[in-house]
Amino acid sequence: MRSKSWHARTLGNRPLAPETLMMGYGYDPHLSERSLKPPLFLTSTFVFRSAEDGKAFFELAYGLRKQRPNEEPGLIYSRINNPDLEMLEDRLAIWDEAENSLVFASGMAAISTTLWAYARPGTAILHSDPIYGGTDFLLKKILPQFGVHPVAFNAEGGVEAMQTAAETARKLAPVAAVYVETPANPTNGIVDIAAARAVADSLTADGRRPPLIVDNTFLGPLYQTPLALGADIIVTSLTKYVGGHSDLIAGGCSGSAAMLQPIRGMRTILGTMCDPHTGWMLMRSLETLKVRMTAASRGAEQVADFLAEHPKVASVWYLGFLPQTHPDREVFQRQCRGPGSTFSFEVKGGEAEAFSALNRLKVIKLAVSLGGTETLASHPATMTHSDITREEQERLGITPALIRLSVGIEHPDDLIADLDQALAG
Repeated sequence: MRSKSWHARTLGNRPLAPETLMMGYGYDPHLSERSLKPPLFLTSTFVFRSAEDGKAFFELAYGLRKQRPNEEPGLIYSRINNPDLEMLEDRLAIWDEAENSLVFASGMAAISTTLWAYARPGTAILHSDPIYGGTDFLLKKILPQFGVHPVAFNAEGGVEAMQTAAETARKLAPVAAVYVETPANPTNGIVDIAAARAVADSLTADGRRPPLIVDNTFLGPLYQTPLALGADIIVTSLTKYVGGHSDLIAGGCSGSAAMLQPIRGMRTILGTMCDPHTGWMLMRSLETLKVRMTAASRGAEQVADFLAEHPKVASVWYLGFLPQTHPDREVFQRQCRGPGSTFSFEVKGGEAEAFSALNRLKVIKLAVSLGGTETLASHPATMTHSDITREEQERLGITPALIRLSVGIEHPDDLIADLDQALAG
């Protein structure tokens, strides 16, 4: 079971690396029949030692009193807490350099629960564009039904676009949150997180500053740490790199205990938490997160190099190719530790040429999602971002010729051969 005492993050004076801590942080085998791996707690409810314990646990869970020194929440019900989820959250917080983390049933559950926790009727949400299609639908189609106003700025527009949109939002309604996805899906546009924090600071009203929420899915905790750059809350689709095997759906949210408190309460009532089995699988995946992401990133670099020289490819939107003169270059070098392994490229032509290449792929799978062990290719304009109007797609750079590629851990030479034959058709 989870150990309240086994939280050592150092070996003597040596801080242990995250990839080392993923092998056992927060777990003591001697409390679980000496099992090397944590048991899977498939239970809906937990037995109290006494009625007094039950009372104390509920008082803390429902905020009826303040947490006592060294007190941790007691186990009540798996919608509220579960040993597998608590261990997972402890380990995710290490990667995100956060005080706390929460896990959810999906990436959209994490995003929607977070926004429900902070948005109220008559408020606005300032957000970057483009963003993941599901988030775009939530912000532009669902939340306005509840009186929440989205105000967008182009991720490629730099600080000036962000500031202009912030002034528009300020005049429209009190700003409940600043929401940024960087790099942007699917264009890899970079948003300056430190500048976004300054904009959030400037939107303080009545002593309340809107939280800066950053979707960190594209680079994950290995290549970008938004909290260290000024973000208040990180949201991530754990389905992607953290899960990394295309066999589960989950989401995560990291930040300070204070920032996560309303989200935690909203998760309990909405029931958007992750299930224990998925949590157990995510702990398994965390053990190989660094080796998988490192291998995929190295492979992506080779694939991107090949595509950049191909006569039937018009452009490659790979972060590693940002020229020194590109406005995003300085921000990328300052806030990212690498380009990751998901990027887009445009074929010469349009939808017909893109579909022809996609339909000829043999090793690479034609599917949405990203961050798995296998390489996936998709067509954003007609798939993940199909609910966006054609005019809006063109404005954001989501063209009919655009293909998104998530490079996995196959041998890069095999992926290059597959793309070569697919583009030759």
